[in-house]
Amino acid sequence: MMEEYNHSLASVPAINPYLKSAQACGIDYLPLLEKVGIDPMVLQDNNQRIASGAMEQLLLLLIDASDDPCFGLNSSRFIEPASYSVLGYISMNCSTLRTIQAKIPIFEKIVGDMGVTSVEVADGFALQRWQCKFSHPLAVRHEVEHVLSSWVTYARNFLNFDPHDTVWFEHSAPQDPALLANYQEKFGCEVLFDKPSSGLRIREDKLDIPLPQANEQLLNMLLEHATRLLAEITQNQRVTDQVKNLLRLMLKQQTPSSEVIAEKLGISSRTLQRKLGEEGTQYKDVLNELRLELALYFLKNTELSLESIAYELGYGEARSFYRSFKQWTGRTAGSYRS
Repeated sequence: MMEEYNHSLASVPAINPYLKSAQACGIDYLPLLEKVGIDPMVLQDNNQRIASGAMEQLLLLLIDASDDPCFGLNSSRFIEPASYSVLGYISMNCSTLRTIQAKIPIFEKIVGDMGVTSVEVADGFALQRWQCKFSHPLAVRHEVEHVLSSWVTYARNFLNFDPHDTVWFEHSAPQDPALLANYQEKFGCEVLFDKPSSGLRIREDKLDIPLPQANEQLLNMLLEHATRLLAEITQNQRVTDQVKNLLRLMLKQQTPSSEVIAEKLGISSRTLQRKLGEEGTQYKDVLNELRLELALYFLKNTELSLESIAYELGYGEARSFYRSFKQWTGRTAGSYRS
């Protein structure tokens, strides 16, 4: 994990809210950029990316310079759609919050490798979690608070929607009780600390409330653009992972052939087969591995019918899914859920 983090990157738009917040605090951040090895000229280009480790070190310096125990939380006031790169505009054009939640894990790498989003649905609630990859506890605290408060700020300002019912933080409450009012004001709901994970707890019925600004045509254009960006970012990834990323995006529409995936990657079908073979796998195995991963997730964390799950996995008929699941696990899909 540490080796992976050392090679991870953060997008310039992800850093900008911190710099705007620092500027509002009267901090001259240029010497701090120099101290962590970030070229200020790089920050003029939103397509540029910097090392996540440098971003973490910069955040620690900004926290210290601001003398604000809620620096990460308060920096969320500078969030705008562009802060999430193309993912911010994808979210604005999705039809429901459930659709947004499905897109975030696929495309959040475009924003950066600072953490991982996941969604767990149980007992009538969805917990939209975020796990930070930073190593310093103080940086983790501020980054997590920034991300969760940014989600809320984004939803209020650009989706005209305030979906969350409770906020969870894995870390402890601030030592100064007076600071708790800042959290209540920011989130407008119950804020709990020392929880098993950090995230927004949302009533499940809110996930399917139609969002009025949804535009399916524009959404599809943005998804195509995001897919190309993701391919550029992940070009140094294993081919197996690149194939999985594309399959996650395309499965619901159909089961794409290896030829279609190869075309998306800009290589021939024969080259794709060869590269997968060099990684000890083949296209059919990657497809089945992803289908099993998604099937287990849907069965455990959602109340989707088996027929709907089959559709999500790209099966034309539910019985084909039943048969495959039994082959993969030795159990029926229904018995796994029960």
